[in-house]
Formats: sequence, structure tokens, C-alpha cells
Amino acid sequence: MVALPDLDIPEDGKLSHNIIHFARALRKAGLPLGPGRVVDAIRAVEAAGFSARSDFYWTLHACFVSRPEHRLIFAQVFRLYWRDPRYLEHMIAMLSPAVRGVQEDRAAQAAEKRAAEALLDGADRNGPEPAQNRQEETRLEIDASATMSGREKLRSLDFEQMSTAEMADAKRMLAKLSLPVPPLVSRRSRADRAGHSPDWRATMRAAMRRGGDVQEFRRKSRRQRWPNLVVICDISGSMSQYSRVALHFLHAVSNNRGAGWARVHAFTFGTRLTNITRHLNQRDVDAALRAAGREAQDWEGGTRIGECLHSFNRDWSRRVLGQGAVVLLITDGLDRDDPVRLGREMERLHLSARRLIWLNPLLRWEGFAPRAQGIRQMLPRVDSLRAGHNIASIEDLAEALGRKEDGGEKRRLMALMRGTT
Repeated sequence: MVALPDLDIPEDGKLSHNIIHFARALRKAGLPLGPGRVVDAIRAVEAAGFSARSDFYWTLHACFVSRPEHRLIFAQVFRLYWRDPRYLEHMIAMLSPAVRGVQEDRAAQAAEKRAAEALLDGADRNGPEPAQNRQEETRLEIDASATMSGREKLRSLDFEQMSTAEMADAKRMLAKLSLPVPPLVSRRSRADRAGHSPDWRATMRAAMRRGGDVQEFRRKSRRQRWPNLVVICDISGSMSQYSRVALHFLHAVSNNRGAGWARVHAFTFGTRLTNITRHLNQRDVDAALRAAGREAQDWEGGTRIGECLHSFNRDWSRRVLGQGAVVLLITDGLDRDDPVRLGREMERLHLSARRLIWLNPLLRWEGFAPRAQGIRQMLPRVDSLRAGHNIASIEDLAEALGRKEDGGEKRRLMALMRGTT
């Protein structure tokens, strides 16, 4: 008889009880689970047995995961709950504040903080403290009064490192932000008593109605019009968390009628291009993003930037890029397609738009350099390159739209790229 591998199941190996607690942790981490799924998971595990660790993982995965965006959360909760025999100690060390003398050995991975908080809900994270440290703790709390507030810390926190509660607060902050744009001056004119230009035609028409007697000089001014905002957002695996936050912010922009945009168009791409503009017109943000998720079938998949931009240039550019549209491209630039083709499609997109702004979350790293071929092809063909990994970077984008010559990090990275060629 072949011995089966150990699963390191906590709580003395009570399988059904542990699956129930595991499901509760997933629900606290954001997965919509009900009692029916828990019962199905217990029955599925009993039927599948424990032939391998991967079988146990995928059996629970099939029962509990119904959306692509929940895969990463499930993987982190599973790792912490089932695979690490010291998962509780690991999470306590990871979530304890630095003033206790406990520092993180590494940055929390994507969705790991949410998974840890779900498993530690109601538990004492800090544990008992010796009496001799209480006076020192009080002094440290007083000294920390001049540090950043929770709101300021949230502004600078990476979206991928946010917990469930922090992400909810961040979305509420983003919903209050606006993306104003200055109007464009049209060649067409309109009658304006306070205008700076004389309207000779209107003056002569008025004089002809009075027998040629000029009684008043008519004046005119240039009309103002508002451009379209076109957002093309990468929803591949490496961009999943950032794209969800970006679409949440985009929903707020598209429903803010006073921001100045004539119309907001939204497209997502991974392995194919999807138009989700009509879904973002719904007032309820959760319903809008659910509908957009159903429409885009390539969430957390691969990336084919060149092919998707070709589809946009061929099918949509003439429809949505008229009247001086501003294009916001949200991607990390890590492409698997032919880099020459990507450069050609980026050039066409750049020529079609009045302004092309690239938001790249990779700029959160201080040592970021344009080494990937896709990034080297895209960088010279954008007007501005900016970070897009936290709330502060989104606020900076709103200010940059009012500055025509703002290039962000493009000049610095272009110099790095010339130095490495």
C-alpha cells in the first residue's frame, strides 16, 4: 500500500471542520461563498481523496473559485492555511506593527495581506507583552504622533499590497477624484457681445435690415469644445490588480458629467480587445464592473499588446479618436508579440491621438529601466509616461493633464535607453 503525502492540516486533522474554517477565511477575503458550496467542497474532497497535494488544491479550487480575479486570493489563503505548518506565526509576524520590534522580512505578495487578515480575523495579532515594555510602547506612540496619517499612508501604498479594508478605502477615495481637462479652442466662432474679434458679416447683415445704417458693431469669439477620453487597459495576469482599480476610477470619471470630457470610451485587452464603454455607463460601480468582467473573457491571461492595438487602430480609432481625443494606455509593456509590429501600431496610435499618455505600474521600482523590447518600442511613441500604482500617482495624472508639455518619466528613461543601446 502506497503512503499518501502529508497535508499539514491544522486543528488535529478534522477535515470537514477545517474546510468550513477555510471557506470562512475565503469569504472574509472577498470570495462570495455560501453554505451550499461548502457542502459541495466537503463531498468533493471525500470523493476525490488525497492522491496528491495538487488534487486537493484543485478540488477546492473548483468548488470555491468562480471568477478569474479570485484565483490569486484563493492561492494565498490556501498556502497560508493548508501548506505552511506555522501559518499563524507567519501571519502574526507579517501583520504586527513595526513599533513592536517586528519587521517584515519581505514585502507582502499580491493578495497575501488580505488572505492573512481574513485568517487572523478576531485573533490577537500582537500577542501578550511583557510589563516592562509597556512604558516604552507608550513613549513610542507619543513620538509617532508626527508621522503620516492613515490617509497619507494609503495614498502612497501600492495597490497590490493593500488589504481588503484598505482597498475598499482606496476605491472610495478614487471615486471622489476627478480628471479635469482644459477645453480645446475650435476654429468655429459664435456671437459674443464681449468677444475680442469683430464679426463683419453679422454687422453687415444687421445694417442691411436697417437700410445700410451701421448702428452697432457685432463681435464674436471662438467656440470651445471638449475632447474624448479613450482608455485602453491591460487586464493580463501581471496587471490584474492595477486594472481593476483603474476601471473603478474610470467608472467615476465616466459618470462625472462636470469633468469636461465629451465622452469616455473604455477598452480592455489581454489576448484580445474588448469594448466595455456601455457597461461603465451604469451608475452602480459594482454592477458595471461585473458586466465588464463578463464581457472581457481574457482576464488574467496572456498579453498581446501589438495584436490588440492593431485591432483598435483598425476597428475603433476613426470612431473614437476624432476631435482631439486623449488616449490613456494602462499597461506594463511586457509583450509576447513581435516588437517591430508593436512599434508600428504604437506609432499609428500616437499619430491618431492628440495626446498619448502611458501609465506603467513598473515605475514604482526605483531601479526600473527600459530593457524589455516591448517597452523600448513603446517609449519613444508616447507623449508622457507616468506611474500608476497608487492613489498619489492617479492624483498626479489629474494635474498633469492640465500641462501640455508634461512628459513624466519619458525623458529620463529615454536617456537610459540611449545609454544601453
